[in-house]
Amino acid sequence: MARRSGSLRLAKLLGGATTDKSRSTGSRQCLAHGAWRTRLAAFSPPDVDARAMAAKVEPFWIRKTLDQLDPEEWESLCDGCGLCCLQKLEDEDDNSVYYTRIACKLLDLKTCQCTDYPNRRDFVPDCIQLTPGKADEFKWLPPTCGYRLVSEGKDLPLWHHLVCGDRDAVHHERISQSGRMLAEGSVPEDDWEDHLIFRAG
Repeated sequence: MARRSGSLRLAKLLGGATTDKSRSTGSRQCLAHGAWRTRLAAFSPPDVDARAMAAKVEPFWIRKTLDQLDPEEWESLCDGCGLCCLQKLEDEDDNSVYYTRIACKLLDLKTCQCTDYPNRRDFVPDCIQLTPGKADEFKWLPPTCGYRLVSEGKDLPLWHHLVCGDRDAVHHERISQSGRMLAEGSVPEDDWEDHLIFRAG
């Protein structure tokens, strides 16, 4: 990890959350899983245990831990925000991680997608690959990240595409930094502290 002047240093926590490359569209009307339980209770016959049936239809991110997810479920947890691919600075005093508006050189500034995901490590060797075994290290991820939320036993937000069916909701709700990022080469590293946007961890 490179040292920096002052109390912040460059955090070698470049993005690595696996991303689902599909861009399927869907309804922008979000329907939380709780609503399904309400409907189920309303229409189930009296002799049916509504609670038992509701448990069966609970989404996988509620029913399972990260270790129990299959590859497709794991990939789908990525909301496509691209925040994990922003450059970060770490406070030397308390190890807090601060996100900057400076994007990894491979990140598309509009779509928030990696422009060469299969070969990204050829250009960014320290790009981190998230795995369930590293769940205890997910504190550096954004507080809105699906991987971090599930690792903490929390539900996904209403704008997540698994909940609302719209992969662009993450941009419409301004969770991502789409259109607001700066290219890595456009800002000298010594000036990155001028572009902090939030603290994680």
